[in-house]
Amino acid sequence: MSHIMLEIEIPDDYQEWLIAELDELEFEGFDQRRNTLIAWVPQASMNDVTRETIEQLLIGIGHGACILKEERVEDRNWNEEWEQTIQPMTVGQFRIRPSWAARNPDTEDDPERIVLEIDPKMSFGTGYHETTRIMLRLMPEVFRMWADRNGGGTPDSVLDAGTGTGILGIAALKLGAGHCFGFDVDEWSALNTRENVLMNGVEGRFEVQQGDDSVIPEKATYDLVMANINRNILEDMSEKLAASLKPGGVLMLSGLLYTDEALILNYGAYARFRKVGFQQEGDWIGLVLVQD
Repeated sequence: MSHIMLEIEIPDDYQEWLIAELDELEFEGFDQRRNTLIAWVPQASMNDVTRETIEQLLIGIGHGACILKEERVEDRNWNEEWEQTIQPMTVGQFRIRPSWAARNPDTEDDPERIVLEIDPKMSFGTGYHETTRIMLRLMPEVFRMWADRNGGGTPDSVLDAGTGTGILGIAALKLGAGHCFGFDVDEWSALNTRENVLMNGVEGRFEVQQGDDSVIPEKATYDLVMANINRNILEDMSEKLAASLKPGGVLMLSGLLYTDEALILNYGAYARFRKVGFQQEGDWIGLVLVQD
């Protein structure tokens, strides 16, 4: 089946929103880049009505959002090509590999190394984003920080907002956290996370729901709250995420550009927190916050 590939110029802050809208128009794959979104849709689903709908969405976004290129792509073995783009990698204390990659004893037999077996349920080329790597590198330090603030131990409860593949929640559980609740607005995410939870042997400790922050159990609070989304959504969730954190808890935020730092730290409930950790990779940053 042939596909249409669209190259769309769009600011990073609006990409997740547009992906959700394009998903409703039967688009099947996305590749997020700096200020650019690559999107694929079956040729049969791309017509004048669809094209006009997309153009209206981009006009509504403004900020120069527009279609840069539209190209017909012949049928190929997309799954095989996609799998070739997902290669094992080491990120801090973690070794991440998809289920189809061969085990490497040289890297995985180290008792200090934590293996995360993650199959991303996406297609047409994807990878582990800088913000994911930032969060994973920060996580062992955050666990030590939590222990220092709470007299030892590990977080009993974790909230993973915008869980995606579930990689961050699974990493937290493998570091010793007791239980994780994750949620994501994307329909594929709940299924994908459940599959990855089973592969990593943390079933029964990771609950996932599809939806926005309204699916967080009422009055539930967590020792560690993680949110790797984007600035606009983090701003919308500021009060809910802050209210979900237990006294002595730690809040981790990413999905942020370095230009977003001051805006987030002074926005809503986040202004009541103190920054105690920071990491940057390229243009992207992660923040660790506590409330005294």
